[in-house]
Amino acid sequence: MTTKYPARSFDWIYTQALKRFASVQDLESQLPRLATRKQLIARSDADYLSLICRRVFRSGLQHKMVDAKWPAFEKACYGFNPRALAALSDEGLEDILQAEGIIRHWGKIKSIRTNAVLVCDVVQSHGSFGQWLADWPSHDIVSLWLDLKKRGAHLGGHSGSRFLRMAGVDTFLLTNDTVAVLVGLGIVDREPKSKTAMLEAQKAFVEWAEQSGRPLCEISRILSYLAG
Repeated sequence: MTTKYPARSFDWIYTQALKRFASVQDLESQLPRLATRKQLIARSDADYLSLICRRVFRSGLQHKMVDAKWPAFEKACYGFNPRALAALSDEGLEDILQAEGIIRHWGKIKSIRTNAVLVCDVVQSHGSFGQWLADWPSHDIVSLWLDLKKRGAHLGGHSGSRFLRMAGVDTFLLTNDTVAVLVGLGIVDREPKSKTAMLEAQKAFVEWAEQSGRPLCEISRILSYLAG
């Protein structure tokens, strides 16, 4: 595999990214912020289900449009109470589909019930959804992506990792820019879609985290600045 860049250490990556900014402070101000472990655990299961469903509806649509409609979703979906939504019949889902002010996409509406079941199952086994997320080791974050995809609905592709970023969980994102740099570094040869390829990308991010002491989310954003 040919490489575009001459080095793979995090110090080299940071130095190259810094060239895009006027100062270290400017670069650092653009980095994502994590939720603390305490914040993750304190968040309600309903809030997490709402975030999951918002991410599902954002996929392929303008985020601002989805966000503007979200109060209507909260009203139609019982405040995203996981138990109430997990127990819905098909007729109940059809009632949500007809609610005023929401996005009428039947496949995504059906995913609300499936993802409510996911949240309920996690609560039963771990006490709360936030506890589950807080306990998951960041060095194995790809396994969490895959678990969300397997157990949930419409959480494959980039949706699982983007939900986690929305929730403040430490994760890298495989954006177009980040993938372009990973390819240039010779870590992957195309966008990682198989488990093997995603684990190769994860291995590099974990190595950079060990070198820098930074969370994966910061490394991911810094890496993206090398693209273009």
